[in-house]
Amino acid sequence: MGPWSERYATRYEEFVTAKRSLVSVVDDDESVRESLPDLLREFGFAVQAFSSGEEFLASQYVCETRCLILDVAMPGMSGPAVQQELVRRRKKIPIVFITAHGGETVRPQLLQQGAVECLSKPFSDTALREALNAALRTK
Repeated sequence: MGPWSERYATRYEEFVTAKRSLVSVVDDDESVRESLPDLLREFGFAVQAFSSGEEFLASQYVCETRCLILDVAMPGMSGPAVQQELVRRRKKIPIVFITAHGGETVRPQLLQQGAVECLSKPFSDTALREALNAALRTK
């Protein structure tokens, strides 16, 4: 297999994986909950959006979620608190954190605690796609 066909096979595998993958978005910012799912659908993912960690954890989608995009700072339960609750429940969902505040200061700690990535808002489509591909490879 030549380099072109290997690259095509990898892209096709990522596309097929995306098609059957549910990505859940948890963010208290309504504009993020409206725009990010549209982008994720363009990438080929199924998407569910939630306004709080509590709403996500109470949903039927926890067991179906293949990747969680999780805001760090939210009223009520923070993103890291949701991550800890998932660990307590023994739910191994790859997490991509997103944050508008101090991403570079919290990033090392979040990665050490098992997050796949921590992206600072605003982030590029490419950075998000790369984080999602890495998350889906870790599951």
